[in-house]
Amino acid sequence: MKYAEIQNLSDAKFKRLTGVPHPIFQQMVAILEGRMPTFGRPPKLSRADQLLLTLMYWREYRTQFHIGQAHGISESAVCRTIQQVEKTLIESGQFTLPGKKKLQTSDTLIEVVIIDATEQPIERPKNKKGTLVARKSATRKKRSSLST
Repeated sequence: MKYAEIQNLSDAKFKRLTGVPHPIFQQMVAILEGRMPTFGRPPKLSRADQLLLTLMYWREYRTQFHIGQAHGISESAVCRTIQQVEKTLIESGQFTLPGKKKLQTSDTLIEVVIIDATEQPIERPKNKKGTLVARKSATRKKRSSLST
């Protein structure tokens, strides 16, 4: 799927497909066009298509082989594209997640209850040899009655 095919979708459908709204997508494309290297052979996909490929990978988590087949590029090219786009967006500093401490702050009061659940041995009556007396005598009676 190319960006040209989906650029005319409504904002709700575009966000549903890619995970980001149109304005954020355009900001990301502008960052990629300004910061990604342009030397060497020109890429087969435009910057918008590279970003769309990466967003689809994040959103759907399809295999890189399947993404490559859909876009007409090799699996290794998909891997390199995803890595370059991720690196460029992270280095820009505009698209970062808040830190761990920021995510963990909460006004919820947590109450802790501790329960002692250690095992205790059960005391059972035993004779000198360690077997139960009632069971031992009951088995002797059965054997003697069977032999006669």
